[in-house]
Amino acid sequence: MAEPSRHRAKYVIGPDGSPLTLADLPPSSTKRWVIRRKAEVVAAVRGGLLSLEEACNRYTLTVDEFLSWQMSIDQHGLAGLRTTRIQQYRA
Repeated sequence: MAEPSRHRAKYVIGPDGSPLTLADLPPSSTKRWVIRRKAEVVAAVRGGLLSLEEACNRYTLTVDEFLSWQMSIDQHGLAGLRTTRIQQYRA
């Protein structure tokens, strides 16, 4: 029997304001996580392009790691995703 189809967004608005599709997301082999790539993955999950589980599987992330990205954006904006500033923002 076929799985029921889920409603999935065709695109979301990325962190820079442009449309972001699955094809625009960082490759699954990404090892170097710059601010833009983290923000794109967070935007994709928030917009329904990927589920949290799909994102974690695709990028070999833990749920806690993803949620820390999301919380950093919420609290400090994109600057919160800078790895060199993590200690400064974690108070």
